[in-house]
Amino acid sequence: MDYGFTTAAYVVAAILFILSLGGLSGQESAKRAVWYGMAGMALAVVATLIGPGAGLWLLSLVLISAGGAIGYVVATRVQMTEMPQLVAAMHSLVGLAAVFVGFNADLELGRVLAMDESARAGLEGFAAVLAHKSGVEVSILRVEVFLGVFIGAVTFTGSVIAFGKLAGKVDTTAKKLPGGHMLNAGAAALSVVLGILYFNDAGIWTLVLMTLLAFFIGYHLIMGIGGADMPVVVSMLNSYSGWAAAAIGFSLGNDLLIVVGALVGSSGAILSYIMCKAMNRSFISVILGGFGGPQGAQMAVEGEQVAIDVDGVAAALNEADSIIIIPGYGMAVAQAQGAVSELTSKLRAKGKTVRFAIHPVAGRLPGHMNVLLAEARVPYDIVLEMDEINEDFPDTDVAIVIGSNDIVNPAAQDDPNSPIAGMPVLECWKAKQVFVSKRGQGTGYSGIENPLFYKENTRMFYGDAKTSISSLLPKID
Repeated sequence: MDYGFTTAAYVVAAILFILSLGGLSGQESAKRAVWYGMAGMALAVVATLIGPGAGLWLLSLVLISAGGAIGYVVATRVQMTEMPQLVAAMHSLVGLAAVFVGFNADLELGRVLAMDESARAGLEGFAAVLAHKSGVEVSILRVEVFLGVFIGAVTFTGSVIAFGKLAGKVDTTAKKLPGGHMLNAGAAALSVVLGILYFNDAGIWTLVLMTLLAFFIGYHLIMGIGGADMPVVVSMLNSYSGWAAAAIGFSLGNDLLIVVGALVGSSGAILSYIMCKAMNRSFISVILGGFGGPQGAQMAVEGEQVAIDVDGVAAALNEADSIIIIPGYGMAVAQAQGAVSELTSKLRAKGKTVRFAIHPVAGRLPGHMNVLLAEARVPYDIVLEMDEINEDFPDTDVAIVIGSNDIVNPAAQDDPNSPIAGMPVLECWKAKQVFVSKRGQGTGYSGIENPLFYKENTRMFYGDAKTSISSLLPKID
């Protein structure tokens, strides 16, 4: 099979990936976009297997079958609440793959360069490509390998720590070793020195030492970022994994890997920027500083949390004309989206206006709440982003907050010393009545107290979100 078929297949696969990314921008087109992505990946795998340099068929089929089986098991067992940590785990695998491929490319390059001209003539596959490279091209290859391994190593350990924080296996508070930023800067500077040595053919030891430093940088960077910034971290690591794949694509001379890596890297970077803008934070401050601590004493929260029972909430909903529901990670944990969807249907059947307000960083993954609501078959047209609905709260009779904390925290506007000062939030406290569904009186994922829970028009609807919402259903008449 010649390069023509493989190139044509890669072009079609790249187009499908672009269509997939474009379709994921809307809820109604997302399902079709997923199929585009699946088709593009299947085509890419087939074209690679039967293209130039193909071989080791039995091993390839065994590995593909094993990977497919593991993927199927994971997909069927992982709950929607676990999707953020699953995504982080997938990023770690991409990073580790980039490291392995980079080392393999370096070892193969060393083997080829050690051969004489007659021995090189009989080489096939990647070795043959290396054999025909000029001195300048070999130097460029070394830079590509070095960058791919560095980015991949940072992505691997960073994603592992992100997985741990999202899964609750690692403390979500921001922690740094003594020296903080200087340690990261020193490791990065030493990596540059090692890169220069590697470029000048100092040996593979420079690549190994740089990899260890990159592992440390990834670990220390993400350990220094608090739980409230995890949505940004996930999208950032997504970007890192894309750039690692692109760098390795250059090393291998694989055009599709370059295109796909660039698509993932750029889209992840754009999403990270959008997320940071939604949090009123700079991307650099998130990555280098983590969720910053307060600059002074925070405002004291006065008052007490007033509880309400199911009858009180039901009575308010029966009397209300307009209702806004604000979902958060607590809804995902309780798997309450089905009950919320059923409540929405009953309220709308009574002629009430029911809408959902989605904050860009709700949950622990970009779009987490949108996916949950779509899974529960909530109509797309009543699910609105923060900028579309925030001005409507003063004209709203009832706002229901389900498992949210930081995205509805008025301290972001009222307390300049709050860690979330300046972060745009959903101004639900401007509604006539606010009901907050929470398990207890604890703080949210970032550990910040929320004055909303103490306001005069707020009532706390304690209990498991699924149980609490389900108990409302028979009382809506």
